[in-house]
Amino acid sequence: MPISKNLLILGGVGLALVGSNVATPVAAQKKPAASVPKPFTAQEKSEGAKYHPEILKEFGGPMQSPQTAYVVRVGKNIALQSGLGNAESDFNVTLLNSSVNNAFAIPGGYVYITRQLVALCNSEAEMAGVLGHEVGHTAARHSKKRQKNATLANILGVGGTILGAVLGDNGGLLGALGGGLKQYSGTLAQVFSLKYSRSQEEEADDLGIRYLSQAGYDPTALSAMLNSLALQTSVDARVSGLGDNRVPEWASTHPDPARRVVRAANNARKYAANTNRRADTHLTAINGMLYGDDPAQGVVEGQDFLHPDIRMKFTAPNGFGLQNGTDAISINGNSGKAIFTQGNFTGDRQAYIAAALKSVSGQNQTIPVGEIRRTTVNGIPAFYASSVVNTQQGAREVTVFAYEWSGNVGYHFITISAANANPFGSMFNSMTRLNASQAASIKPRKLRVVTVGSRDSVASLAGRMAYPTLQTERFLALNGLSGNATLTAGQKVKIVTY
Repeated sequence: MPISKNLLILGGVGLALVGSNVATPVAAQKKPAASVPKPFTAQEKSEGAKYHPEILKEFGGPMQSPQTAYVVRVGKNIALQSGLGNAESDFNVTLLNSSVNNAFAIPGGYVYITRQLVALCNSEAEMAGVLGHEVGHTAARHSKKRQKNATLANILGVGGTILGAVLGDNGGLLGALGGGLKQYSGTLAQVFSLKYSRSQEEEADDLGIRYLSQAGYDPTALSAMLNSLALQTSVDARVSGLGDNRVPEWASTHPDPARRVVRAANNARKYAANTNRRADTHLTAINGMLYGDDPAQGVVEGQDFLHPDIRMKFTAPNGFGLQNGTDAISINGNSGKAIFTQGNFTGDRQAYIAAALKSVSGQNQTIPVGEIRRTTVNGIPAFYASSVVNTQQGAREVTVFAYEWSGNVGYHFITISAANANPFGSMFNSMTRLNASQAASIKPRKLRVVTVGSRDSVASLAGRMAYPTLQTERFLALNGLSGNATLTAGQKVKIVTY
């Protein structure tokens, strides 16, 4: 969730490398015949350079941390296996300061992974596998093939993720209103965020596995990573309040990780056996890394959203899940959906609400503003309007509830629910300003690697997770463990603490 100041975390060279020895290639591999892709064209490099700053802005900026150099090193090494460049310097790998599980690559040698997805990986090989998968998409030129099938309804859009968290695949406001996102610049959305086809996913998996083997890693690591993603998909769905209707960002554009686990494992058997995953190297590297929401972008604590810099707090209704995004907060439940984001308020309330409604309507659809009413919420001037729209699911009420925060800055909810049954009244009225002491008390979560003791169990370690709900499920997913897993003394596992 952005604030008025620049949130990009910029900096120079990363800190000292952790485990700086690159995995050693394995000789005499039984690898399938490889086709060498054409190197990036000058046009592809130009496009990548053009969109790179936009992607950094959209996804919280580059992470400047002790993990940065480690991720960049591994990413460049795995990207080099693709044949798209002749040297590691031909690739630009970025660790993004984002709390969503996401990784992607764009033409021209630009590769991205979020710190949240790095934390989900349980070995260097798993991280290399997911990065290799993304590089595989660019090696196969899948973005060009997707552009041919681009439609407004399936472009979530970089820059369109203001609604991405709540819209999901075909649900949320998008499905309910029968429209689409507003038309963004288009090209970047087409390059990045269209859903891949099953055949494209399988081809990228195959290439990722090949790159793993060429780089000297265990080729089964991608299968293990897909398994962790399947587990995390289930947890994130429950946290979001939408059950199985909500999946993490990476899974929404890379569908059905559970099915692909078996296929990837079988494909890995085509290569020479290799158990090199460098798990200890990875766990040492990520120990202490920021996990979850960055307080500079606001944090979710149970039903509350708190922003220490804006000094803001609101509470979602019971039964609704909150998910923090770069540009907006999504609030999802069975009886309604909402987003919360920022707008430019010049004093014209009619124009402000019209702009908010336009952001969730299709190009050929206009939602009427309705009667604007003014009120005050905990001393904050506010105004709101509601409209009833007819959808394929019946009549739905769309409400914009806005707060005149300070200067030209406004914040607002956009909600959708059954007509005359808006469940968000308590949330609208919960908005309040935090005092200095309350803002200072908001602390970031950290990833910690601990060694299992003789008396430790899944239950005891899960109890140390810094979350009020789903502690066991979060612990298992974070460590790629099944529900019946047992731990062994001396084993290293990840937990999340303050």
